[in-house]
Amino acid sequence: MHRRELIKAGLSLPLAAWAAGGAWPAAFAQAAAAGSVQAFDAGTVPALARALAAKPYRAPATELPAGLGQVDYDRWRDIRFDPAQAVWKHDGLPFQLQLFHRAFLFKQRVELNLVEAGRAAPLRYRSELFDFGKAPRPPADADLGFAGFRVHAPINRAEYFDEVCAFLGASYFRAVARDLLYGLSARGLALNTGAGGNEEFPAFVAFWIERPAKNARSIVVHALLDSPSTAGAMRFVITPGVDTTFDTTLRLYPRVALDRAGIAPLTSMYHFDDTDRRGVDDFRPAVHDSDGLALFNGAGEQIWRPLHNPKHLQESAFQDRRPRAFGLMQRKRAFADYADSEAHYERRPSLWVEPLGDWGEGAVHLIEIPTGDEYHDNIVAFWRPRAPLAAGREHRFDYRLHWCATHAWKPQLATVSRTRIGAASAGNGARLIVLDIDGGRLPQLAADAQLRAVVWAAAGQVANATARRIDGGKTWRLSFELNPGDARAIELRAVMEDASGPVSETWLYRWTA
Repeated sequence: MHRRELIKAGLSLPLAAWAAGGAWPAAFAQAAAAGSVQAFDAGTVPALARALAAKPYRAPATELPAGLGQVDYDRWRDIRFDPAQAVWKHDGLPFQLQLFHRAFLFKQRVELNLVEAGRAAPLRYRSELFDFGKAPRPPADADLGFAGFRVHAPINRAEYFDEVCAFLGASYFRAVARDLLYGLSARGLALNTGAGGNEEFPAFVAFWIERPAKNARSIVVHALLDSPSTAGAMRFVITPGVDTTFDTTLRLYPRVALDRAGIAPLTSMYHFDDTDRRGVDDFRPAVHDSDGLALFNGAGEQIWRPLHNPKHLQESAFQDRRPRAFGLMQRKRAFADYADSEAHYERRPSLWVEPLGDWGEGAVHLIEIPTGDEYHDNIVAFWRPRAPLAAGREHRFDYRLHWCATHAWKPQLATVSRTRIGAASAGNGARLIVLDIDGGRLPQLAADAQLRAVVWAAAGQVANATARRIDGGKTWRLSFELNPGDARAIELRAVMEDASGPVSETWLYRWTA
């Protein structure tokens, strides 16, 4: 399966209304009559997670009827939810839900529940909710459950319910903001990622979705998380808009000590750009869902670390205390930056994490995995606490996810818009590194303003570091030559300053031979 095809499949699932009536209010009444409606409040899912963690782990059900369990990607795409039967479609509410069928890579059963007036009732599986196309239809009496769900709301036009976010596969979820398309994903939790051992993939095993009010701007989703090492409870307050935000609460109840937990993990794709086109035979100037890791650390420093498609897996750790924000960003926003009329990478969202409260000491980890194509996610970023998360107690992390086109943590600082690397005229393996820097205070500087380039390298030698305005315009260029000598990897740091201090954010990069 190609990743781009999977993204396009999610975008191409039918969105127009079909002529039929909704059945979900009746289903809720039937559940109440059958005694399956349960009391529900803010403590319900954390209590379930705490109880789950006290028991041995049991993997979720993945069994499917003969035929359906063997469908390939094309047959899975044939299984389409009937939008006419969307949850709350005929209730005049600002949100609707559509459901994913289990098959292909998404065989795990996920329990879905609706919450209304302090009561929760399960969504019952019915095969008539789906058009199976060429895929085999299950028996009429089958109770297969669902693989996940997606939320629709009028995010771009008042009269049309666009797909805003989707929860599908392990603990993965993704969202869009206004005028953007699906790109990178978030996860509930990462375990042992980049450790060189066996990565563990916690999964959402159940959801509770609260019925929104008629004038609601947000929808509330609760999720129960489980894996061999930990159980957990998550709560999302999802608010679509120019920026789509997820106000998130994560509670973890480890069965064992978690010494390699990744909090608020983000997953993206980076194939190539100006820094690493060597060996690339492609008409497009760049191919990626994200082009850099942005950090706003506890000391108030804004940092930009361009992504890289390395020859070998590499992990970087940015030590911090009380981080303010971090995220995988897509800064290039012009069609000409990618020239891809199908993927439209210029419309992929950035995603940044805003910790709420004190996260203490730890590090933002960036993992870059080699890839030879654009179909596989190869970039992961997350926060890892310095101290292991002890077993047998609750660990809480609150944060806000921002799916957006841009960000301005310190708007007075100029940002790095492009990083270019090529051969330097000095020869002998020297490299010329060029940064284009825009925004912040730069447009207000006097025509004769002088800025200095402050460059540091962990190894090798730096020469001819300069900062100058390009052709008298608003963009400045910081450039320097790096002679690596015998070094195989060099950490680099650069910033533009004037007499009052930094004019630009801090640029970091790991150069590799």
